[in-house]
Amino acid sequence: MAKTVGFSVSDGSVTAALRQLFKQLFEKKLVDAMLVPLELPSRENVVQSLVMRPEALDAANPLAPVLPVSTASIISKITKQAPSAQKMAVVARPCEMRAIIELAKLKQVSLDNILRISVDCYGTYSVPEYKEFAKSAGVTGDEFMKGVKSGETDRPEAALREACRVCEYPYPLNVDITIGLFGTDFTKEISLMANSAAGEAVLNGLGLAEVSGGNRQAAIDKLVAERTRQRDEVFADTLAESKGLEKLTSIFAPCIGCHNCRDVCPVCYCRECVFDSDTFCFEADRYLSWASRKGALRVPTDTLLFHLTRMNHMGTSCVGCGLCQEACPNDVPVFRFFRLIGAQVQPLFEYVPGRDIEEPLPLTTFKEDEFEKVGFE
Repeated sequence: MAKTVGFSVSDGSVTAALRQLFKQLFEKKLVDAMLVPLELPSRENVVQSLVMRPEALDAANPLAPVLPVSTASIISKITKQAPSAQKMAVVARPCEMRAIIELAKLKQVSLDNILRISVDCYGTYSVPEYKEFAKSAGVTGDEFMKGVKSGETDRPEAALREACRVCEYPYPLNVDITIGLFGTDFTKEISLMANSAAGEAVLNGLGLAEVSGGNRQAAIDKLVAERTRQRDEVFADTLAESKGLEKLTSIFAPCIGCHNCRDVCPVCYCRECVFDSDTFCFEADRYLSWASRKGALRVPTDTLLFHLTRMNHMGTSCVGCGLCQEACPNDVPVFRFFRLIGAQVQPLFEYVPGRDIEEPLPLTTFKEDEFEKVGFE
């Protein structure tokens, strides 16, 4: 069983406790830098920031229920060219951590000198909704957590992003330290769980007393069961609404080919994308010929092919963060389809993206006895 220690919470403020915890990591020289969400001065959003001075952590807010960008994309830019020479803690949500693991397998992230810290996640709002809630209701990390603890269904947490409402992995899978909130009275104490030798060394360095961990698994099981129920409803609706080529084409018809969904996706990483090349650029006569044959030609062309190609490339690594749908200017339900396809493809390989750094990527591994029911005898 992983080592679990308790960290006291004063005045019911989990945010203040986490800020104190992060500062202790610096003070005890357990880390040299930290990538962590910091509140903007307006408090209407948070931005992942690379912190080198502990005083900057007064604005740290990893519990703010908003996900403007995936930390996986950020840590990829920081470490892809060369690993960090200093000990860097990365604080992120479970879906972001799973994406980091996938990128590490794809050689897009270096985990050298990286301490992965993740927090039990109750979900996030869209960026515009979080901004409005922050203005009207003061929805900071603490306010959000108070609503979670009280169980009030009329509070803003009922408007969580769809990706969060159907997420079956709200708990960290492959990290060094888990900040445990599920099954505990987090207004008094949070649990810190070491899931690796590096994580245990950090907890030993903090010198905190061991605790039991509360009713964590029961709380996780209850939350996952509810989210799985909602996921299955979304899947059923999506299948019904997209049955047949005509319906599917209609759903993706508003796509304008901006590629925002690709650019924001943490595991869509190619430096050169075929859809940015001249592959799909043609002479005017070609377009006129197609339009003449069909009577009318929708432009931009090949938007559905773009989404199908993306699904083929990263369906097995999709972590269901939902940022693709958040980035779409025309509200194309991209997440629903990627999540649905991922849920169908990943079990075929018995693969959970981000579960294990040692687990090979399905599309890079050949097994002679794989898919024996497919093909000719």
